[in-house]
Amino acid sequence: MTDDSSGGRRTKVERVIDEYDLESWGDRLETEWIGDGTDRTSLRDLATEFNKAVLRAALRDAGGSVLDSDIETLYRTLTDDDVSRSDAVRKRRELERSGIDIDAVRSDFVTHQTIYTYLTNVRDASLPEEDTEDRLERKKETVQRLAGRTQVVTESTLEELRNAGEITDRKYDVFVDVRTICSNCGTDYSVAELLDQGGCDCETAETS
Repeated sequence: MTDDSSGGRRTKVERVIDEYDLESWGDRLETEWIGDGTDRTSLRDLATEFNKAVLRAALRDAGGSVLDSDIETLYRTLTDDDVSRSDAVRKRRELERSGIDIDAVRSDFVTHQTIYTYLTNVRDASLPEEDTEDRLERKKETVQRLAGRTQVVTESTLEELRNAGEITDRKYDVFVDVRTICSNCGTDYSVAELLDQGGCDCETAETS
C-alpha cells in the first residue's frame, strides 16, 4: 500500500504524519486495523494511539522527554471530560511554558472516522472477509460467555442474600441453559447445537 493520494488534496492523517514525522504510522495503522493474522485493533483505539503519538512528537520537538505512562496521563488530562478543570488548566500551562501550542496540537488529533477515511481512501485498505465457520464459532462463544456471566452473577446474588438471611441457608446450584425453539417444527435446541448444525433442518411448511 502507498500513502500517495494521487496528487489530490491530502487527508488530515497524511498531513499530520508529515508534520510530526510519523512516517511509520501509515503502515502501522493499516496493519493493526486489518489484523495481519493477529487480533484486529478498532478504529477508535487506533485514533487514540495515533493521537498519543502526535502528543509525544510535539513534546519531543519541544525538547522534552516523556515516558509512555506520562503520555497516557497527559492525554487523558487533555481529552477526558472526567478530569477536573483545574488539573486540565494546570497541565495546559505547563505545556505552554515548555513551548508547546497545545491548542494547535489538539487540533491535529484525529477521530476514528478520519482514520477510516485515510485507510480506505488513501491506502485502499479493506478488512478481509470473515470465514463463515469462524464467525459462527465466535458468535457461539459470545453467547456461552454471556450465559457463564449470568450464572456467576446469579450465584453471587444468591450467596449474598443467603448470608444476609433474606433467603433460607441452603446450597443452591445455578444452571443457565440458553435454548431456542424452531417456530416451524417446534424442535428444541441449545444455541450451540443449533449453530453447529447450521440451523434447524426441518422442512418449511408450504403455504397455499
